Amino acid sequence: MESTTIRRAVAQDAEALTALVQGSGAYRGQYAAMVTGYRVTADYIERHEVFAAVDTAGRILGFYALLLEPAELDLAFVSDEAQGRGVGRLLVEHMIGQARQAGLAHVRVVSHPPAEQFYRRLGAEPVGTVPPSPPKVTWERPELRFATGAAFQPASGPRSDAAS
Repeated sequence: MESTTIRRAVAQDAEALTALVQGSGAYRGQYAAMVTGYRVTADYIERHEVFAAVDTAGRILGFYALLLEPAELDLAFVSDEAQGRGVGRLLVEHMIGQARQAGLAHVRVVSHPPAEQFYRRLGAEPVGTVPPSPPKVTWERPELRFATGAAFQPASGPRSDAAS
């Protein structure tokens, strides 16, 4: 496997991230409505913890967005070409590390149904389901949670960067 690194996404990545979302094979057929017209904006990248997996040529292979309040994995995509190469695992492991550094004890994931088993293989625990939210989502979605190993610290309280 060629070398893959994780870097902070920047505003200039917005179009590439949008193309990755809209081109995802996981969102064809009944799931297409979820990504139709969806855009990852420069503002979104600047306001949230968005990280990209890139290869040695600088091509974006995947990305994730971690929301800190409330603690949630908002977006996670791997390009169809990079599927099965460990990119998703690398991104999730990085996300858990970032959440731990931020003092988050858990990260919520409202999963795309076909991705549920992927998250469970990486240690996410099922906690329930999220009901449909028409018009775009007409099916239940699995709700999962990753434990980060960090003790919960309120966002407004002091943070310790000593242990990670």
